Amino acid sequence: MAATPTPVPVAPPGRRRHFRNFWARVTEGRGLEQLGSQLVSDAKASYALYSKDVDWEEVARGARGPRRVWRSMWALFQAMLMKLTPARRVLLLLAIALILIQPSVRWGDEREFSFNLVGIGIAILFLLLAVELADRVTMKRDLEIAREIQQWLVPDHPPDVRGVDIAFATRPQNTVAGDYYDAFLRPTQEPDTSRLLVAVADVAGKSVPAALLMATFQASLRALAATPATLDEIVVGLDRYCRAHSLEGRRFTTAFLAQIDPKTREMIYVNAGHNDPILRRASGQIERLPIGGPPFGIPLFTDGPIAYASASVQLAAGDLLFIFTDGVVEAVNDTEEEFGEARLLPLIQNSRPESSDATLGRVMAEVNAFVGYARQHDDITCLVLRVSA
Repeated sequence: MAATPTPVPVAPPGRRRHFRNFWARVTEGRGLEQLGSQLVSDAKASYALYSKDVDWEEVARGARGPRRVWRSMWALFQAMLMKLTPARRVLLLLAIALILIQPSVRWGDEREFSFNLVGIGIAILFLLLAVELADRVTMKRDLEIAREIQQWLVPDHPPDVRGVDIAFATRPQNTVAGDYYDAFLRPTQEPDTSRLLVAVADVAGKSVPAALLMATFQASLRALAATPATLDEIVVGLDRYCRAHSLEGRRFTTAFLAQIDPKTREMIYVNAGHNDPILRRASGQIERLPIGGPPFGIPLFTDGPIAYASASVQLAAGDLLFIFTDGVVEAVNDTEEEFGEARLLPLIQNSRPESSDATLGRVMAEVNAFVGYARQHDDITCLVLRVSA
């Protein structure tokens, strides 16, 4: 007679639904492959952070095999330990000692009372985790406020200019960015006329320091553009300001500025050490726009203004101007391979007759697909301007 199989306990449907909802909240809908890729990226970024504080020559000196591995682990642990405050360092060391040594406490006979202190060590680790998370949440909230302020400084929609279709997008490496883009109409000395000013800039560095300088750069550009100054005079004023606030050149700014006459479609531009924008003619021919000078804020051995060159380009119907920061071409995937201009140029050259939004979306989608789940290393900003009939 065959044995009756033992039934496998099955969780009630309600409990399974609650677990699925909980798991969806924890993972934010990501699959295991995505979570694994993100974990690898986070581990690489953490290793890069801590390894910068390790003297690897000292670690390797006179150590081989297992001893070298042990010294490397010890050096990384010390680098991580020193990122904490002194009080938290002591707590972490105490928790590790309690877990590894596993001491126990007894009162009287063993049968009366005895307990192990490992649980206390684990509790201390959870306490440290809670304190660190509290700091992170507080900082994240402050950064979110800073991001909202930064978003006020850049346009949320392009200006309405007849015959010109503009689209832009930015993706910070962190919550706030050092990239800047703008497009607005500025008055001229002629009555009832205006010029379209387009700008894309990239402050050296990332996160809060770069974002603060980006805000001052935006304020300077807007203030200068509100005057009757020519584009050349605006560029000189921006460089003077950046040189006075560049922290001896450590916080220079690359920028591309262009002024377009909506009636004649003549564009005058200055490239201050920025990635050369791509001008795709209606015929499919590619032109680059390199004329200008060094980045703003570079300390030079002169007290006078730097002579930035400017150039004039005649735009025509069907032309497309693509301005970008180095975060686009320097985006890397899991194998540390860069996206590069070799991938970007064909995307622009083979651009179909489409809106600027469509071109921008296509380029950003290609960059995202190339990068995958690798951690973003730099701010990414693009501005697309298409001339219509």
